[in-house]
Amino acid sequence: MSAPPRKKGVFARPLADYVLRQIDPLVARQGFGEASLLMQWREIVGARVADICAPEKLQWPARARKPAPDKPQEPSTLILRVEPGFGLDIQHMAPAIIDRINAHLGWRCVARLTLRQEALPQRVDKAARRRPADLAARARAEAAAEGVADETLRAALVRLGESALAQRK
Repeated sequence: MSAPPRKKGVFARPLADYVLRQIDPLVARQGFGEASLLMQWREIVGARVADICAPEKLQWPARARKPAPDKPQEPSTLILRVEPGFGLDIQHMAPAIIDRINAHLGWRCVARLTLRQEALPQRVDKAARRRPADLAARARAEAAAEGVADETLRAALVRLGESALAQRK
């Protein structure tokens, strides 16, 4: 018996495949080997620390022209941008921050932190960004998603529809 014929055509790929491929060269210029440290900073260090500091650059030590074969790569220095007035707090938390970063990356990538006290770009809070609820748009979105059996999918479609219908006004 032969294998069933494969469907021919174009299959959807996750958006992350395309985005990360475009972001990684930009991130590499700042010394980061991958974008996950920047993209998942809040999950790595926690919300409290992420609100007052952000990674700016990984600074690697200069390599020897002829490295010894048994000598491993020296770890890097992570340059953090810290909100003015919070440098001392981050300095005291440095060992914990370094441990969390290295645990996330899976190897001893960062050995120390260097702090630059500069204001962080203002983050827009999602709750402040949301518009007041448009009841008519919500009712139309719920009516459109009425036939969907999966509860989480229906809720996501209602939110999407409500947002799209509210913006059309």
